[in-house]
Amino acid sequence: MATSDEAGVLDGPPHQRYQLSPVGRHLVAASGEFVGTFFFLYFGYAGNLMAVLQAPYTAPNGGLASSTDIWIAVSYGFALLVNAWAFYRISGGLFNPAVSLGLCVGGQLSWTRAAFLFPAQVLGSICAGGLVDAMFPGKVEQANTLLGPNTSIARGVFLEMFFTAQLVFVVLMLAAEKSRDTFLAPIGIGLALFVALIPGVSVTGGSANPVRSFGCAVAGASFPGYHWIYWVGPALGATLAALYYRLVKRMHYEEANPGQDSPHEV
Repeated sequence: MATSDEAGVLDGPPHQRYQLSPVGRHLVAASGEFVGTFFFLYFGYAGNLMAVLQAPYTAPNGGLASSTDIWIAVSYGFALLVNAWAFYRISGGLFNPAVSLGLCVGGQLSWTRAAFLFPAQVLGSICAGGLVDAMFPGKVEQANTLLGPNTSIARGVFLEMFFTAQLVFVVLMLAAEKSRDTFLAPIGIGLALFVALIPGVSVTGGSANPVRSFGCAVAGASFPGYHWIYWVGPALGATLAALYYRLVKRMHYEEANPGQDSPHEV
């Protein structure tokens, strides 16, 4: 426990407290993004791998059973919910270059901050994949994102675009837009990923996040030839969501449905 003298230093006037430099603030945020991305994907990959290994049966087309798809969606959705809530105060709890891109295009995040967060997200995903591969039975490549039997590369790009657009728009409206419900944003964000992955797992592997696919592929040394779609699709989706967000902001969307943040019913 701090002594009264120590407490005085910590609680003193603002000019007596240590303040981070602009670069220092970016580095602290990057550290939170690294740790948060690691935890999010460590538990996401682990849940995915265990679901695949313990799948009771496969679908007729050779894919995963629907119950396994749901378990995988739950693993990533809830891992994102918990860690976004925990790391929101440090880095914003993004854990996803596509979300960073969407926030930048939407005017809610500086490109400088995004440049610090991106390598942290990549490194966090690789570390998560490597440790899951080392600590759990099976191989982490079994959690890789792969196109379904009837999914073409072009279709995969557009599917990933729409999955990511859903996620990024939820982030913009619930977290970037401040309201009396902002503190509940992580719930909506986690559920948005869950909703996207319910149909997504069986057709594209359900990424909506470039580093989710990249970290697993690096750790498992298994890159499909179409790995690029997990970067291009989410980038397109993030941009699409951000442009619509900017449009409704410019059109003063608050006036279309007023009173949403009023403590009394309208």
